[in-house]
Amino acid sequence: MASNNEWWKGAVIYQIYPRSFQDSNADGIGDLKGIIHRLDYIKSLGVDAVWISPFFKSPMKDFGYDISDYRDVDPMFGAIEDFDELINQAHERDIKIIIDQVLSHTSNQHPWFIESRENKINDKADWYVWADAKPDGSPPNNWLSIFGGVAWQWEPRRCQYYLHNFLTEQPDLNFHNPDVRKAILDNVEFWLKKGVDGFRLDAINFCFHDQQLRDNPAKPVALRQGRGFSEDNPYAFQYHYYNNTQPENLAFMEEIRALLDRYPGTVSLGEISSEDSLQTMAEYTADDNKLHMGYSFELLTRDYSAKYIRDTVSRLEAVMTEGWPCWAFANHDVERVASRWSTNSVVNNEQVKMLTALLGSLRGSVCMYQGEELGLGEAAVAFEELQDPYGITFWPNFKGRDGCRTPMPWTKAKPHAGFSEAKPWLPVSNEHSERAVDEQVQDNNSTLSYYQAFLRWRGAQPALKTGEIEFIDTPEPVLAFYRKVDEQTLLCIFNLADTQQAFTLPELTLSECDVKHQSGSITNNVLQLSAFGCYFAEVI
Repeated sequence: MASNNEWWKGAVIYQIYPRSFQDSNADGIGDLKGIIHRLDYIKSLGVDAVWISPFFKSPMKDFGYDISDYRDVDPMFGAIEDFDELINQAHERDIKIIIDQVLSHTSNQHPWFIESRENKINDKADWYVWADAKPDGSPPNNWLSIFGGVAWQWEPRRCQYYLHNFLTEQPDLNFHNPDVRKAILDNVEFWLKKGVDGFRLDAINFCFHDQQLRDNPAKPVALRQGRGFSEDNPYAFQYHYYNNTQPENLAFMEEIRALLDRYPGTVSLGEISSEDSLQTMAEYTADDNKLHMGYSFELLTRDYSAKYIRDTVSRLEAVMTEGWPCWAFANHDVERVASRWSTNSVVNNEQVKMLTALLGSLRGSVCMYQGEELGLGEAAVAFEELQDPYGITFWPNFKGRDGCRTPMPWTKAKPHAGFSEAKPWLPVSNEHSERAVDEQVQDNNSTLSYYQAFLRWRGAQPALKTGEIEFIDTPEPVLAFYRKVDEQTLLCIFNLADTQQAFTLPELTLSECDVKHQSGSITNNVLQLSAFGCYFAEVI
């Protein structure tokens, strides 16, 4: 079993998008006091930690992922004293706190950038990625922004371009400068001293760029696919060999780990999106001297087949021989999984329950996004109500990320489902109100009740917390595997389809587990799995 300092191994991490969790001051936007107000609910879920998306000072061009002050809370979310109270209240309930750190870029309103852009001789002149124009005035190379268009913006004060892998308002820091790395690590340590238990490191493979500024090669049409961006985004037209995932970044991962090792029990979780995200996850978590965990967008896709899930997890298992994986089916950047993997475009409660069990049974730690426990589907947000610049740019082919960011529904009968007394920053959908917490908590058959029951059961299964995984070769749509530790072997079987499926059990002595939503009847060693059923048995 994991030691106390390795509490994160096999942990369930609940992601909170603070703008949309709970509003405490009737301004239509969630805040830190709102999270404090809901800590007892979070405790009731049975999760080990919460990951809170950015709440730092920001112009909010990318909703907090454009930071103008790494060491303070944006007034929209409260004050630094509220965060101190949140840490204390969470720890009293034995809930760990993980916060986002957005290290690769800042806001263009950050004092560092305001100084850097003034001229080429100031103290921060080399703190961002600046480059001269080509002789014809065009950008230095062909790098593109994931949010659309070229990744370079002209700055007349310096007569140079600056790099932005994301929005124009998010200039990239120059991590080749040791002063930048030191300043960034000092900011990280500020929060360690506050008592946080770890960090989710946003776009962590984007810190370094190719100093030669070489062009990215073109990608053939047939290979244009992405994680977090669609095939019709020009970003998909290139191999991103030079604007991210540079070899120098590995040494910086070691610097991050060395800092965290001075604060025992803290953890780093890196978000990784590269040309080969699984290989990069393995590299960034290798040798027990880099990141503790890595996670990627590889299961945040539309492919829902048993083969895809089995092959993806198996490929990571093959390359990540030392690090620790973390899996997610949903987050604040992708369509909600209850809609994305729906077999008929309608949220199915039994499928939601099965997906909770499946995610909680994969080897590693898991991140579960707020609202997954309620079976929330993707909300329809009209164009005139969109807030996400990504969606506004690519509408209507890609509608952005607002549909997964709408407010949590707490009380069905209250205005805005109890999220706020004022009009929320994004609308609460009627479908979500019907799935409000107060409705589900009193229904023993609800997705929320199942989520709570399954996580309670999972927490008592050593094999599911830290065991190895061994897949069984199964035909579609059944996914099956063993989870094994010395004291326990579990057989885990999942029906991904909305029709009954048969599965021939292995010739083993099995003891059926007493877990909610256990599905299936056995005749002559053949298990009949109901639609979206799952089955757990201990190998005796």
